[in-house]
Amino acid sequence: GSMSKRDYYEVLGVERGAADDDLKKSYRKLAIKFHPDKNPGDASAEEKFKELGEAYEILSDPQKRAAYDRFGHAAFAPGGGGARPGGGGGGFHDPRDIFETVFGAGGGIFDSFFGNGARQAEQVGRGNDLRYDLEIDFEEAARGSEKEVAFNVLDTCPDCAGRGGATGSRDETCPTCHGRGQVAHSRGFFTVASTCPRCNGAGRVVTNPCRKCGGEGRTQQRRKVKIRIPAGIDDGARLRSSGHGEAGIRGGPQGDLHIVIHVREHDIFVRQDDDLLCEVPVHFTTAALGGEIEVPTLRGVARLKIPAGTQYGTLFRLRGQGLPNVHGQGHGDLLVRVLVEVPSRLSKPLRDKFEELAQLANDEAYPLRKSFLDKAKRFFGSR
Repeated sequence: GSMSKRDYYEVLGVERGAADDDLKKSYRKLAIKFHPDKNPGDASAEEKFKELGEAYEILSDPQKRAAYDRFGHAAFAPGGGGARPGGGGGGFHDPRDIFETVFGAGGGIFDSFFGNGARQAEQVGRGNDLRYDLEIDFEEAARGSEKEVAFNVLDTCPDCAGRGGATGSRDETCPTCHGRGQVAHSRGFFTVASTCPRCNGAGRVVTNPCRKCGGEGRTQQRRKVKIRIPAGIDDGARLRSSGHGEAGIRGGPQGDLHIVIHVREHDIFVRQDDDLLCEVPVHFTTAALGGEIEVPTLRGVARLKIPAGTQYGTLFRLRGQGLPNVHGQGHGDLLVRVLVEVPSRLSKPLRDKFEELAQLANDEAYPLRKSFLDKAKRFFGSR
């Protein structure tokens, strides 16, 4: 309830008397840091992002802020002293809407903020970042490899070399924003500046646009990029290839390419951090008498000694036979889990031997079973 909520000023990291500008500055910095697109799958970051939106929504509105300063969170509880905040159904606004209002609704927030914070928002005509999902084999992830990826992208126009103007054309001041590169919209109690849609923030427009790209300085093209995949990379890891995103508008800086790695499952190995787990079925007789088994590793076959009396599920560790650490800090281990296989298709001679074995093997040959039966007897005896 309202008792457990954090103080809105504390959430935004500002003093109680903070000016509106300081509120906005602090909100911008923290909202980018905790934005869900920057922290995929991180529930605590998402919670903080929600909390920031709520705090900013109240404190950026003079009436709501006054009510909060007088009554605290109780002002917005049902039947409290102030009006309920936000839109639909009396709750708070969607924190993403608040974020877009503060930053000016541009392309997807992913395009504007993924991986480069607010830097991109301030760069005139910077190309969007792109995401590429790359599927690789388990062995490629283990060894590392180089891949070439191909995709369609808005790239620098070959006719005007990205300038946007036909040969001999001039630039002039943008009539929409008068050269400022930004236009202002008023939303409720505050004014929001967003990139000018006419000149894309450049402040200048082309009088005689290039015929091929219509003055934008870029056209759809096929691009190939070589990606180096480090050994030991894990499923879901992201690689960034700087400058391989979209070309900027009229010579603006290039966006980046973000590669999300998807590793196919392996038939034999299961990954646990830098360790590998492998389950190896072993003959019932080998487990009983002891012996040597062959175990697959990433570097070929290894031999593993099995002591006599090895039980089902016993784990053996082969040091350094796991995956290379992606940061170059050695190798993990290979964990071999022994699955003792009891023969299930018995020929007549084999069946006779087993029956003979059943006569011979007394409780002493099966200490685990003997101990269990002793406990069970005590349990039933005490009832």
